[in-house]
Amino acid sequence: MIQETIREKLEQTPFAPFYIRASSGQACRVSNPALVVLMKSKLFVAEARSDRYATIPYLHIAGVEETGNGHARGTRPRGKRR
Repeated sequence: MIQETIREKLEQTPFAPFYIRASSGQACRVSNPALVVLMKSKLFVAEARSDRYATIPYLHIAGVEETGNGHARGTRPRGKRR
């Protein structure tokens, strides 16, 4: 059940950020487990230092994804070639 998968991710030590992807294509990044509330039929995810939030019914959660290794692609400093 998706609710149990999310609960396990939230309780993981050390906590590793992850994404919750909805069937609409919307993706919510979970960067802090304290900003997530597992309700009876839906999930509440707040965005840190913001008034933004999302509520996603469990039926519309398409998947839970790892954020990767923490390194953004294409962020290498560009320098002059010799």
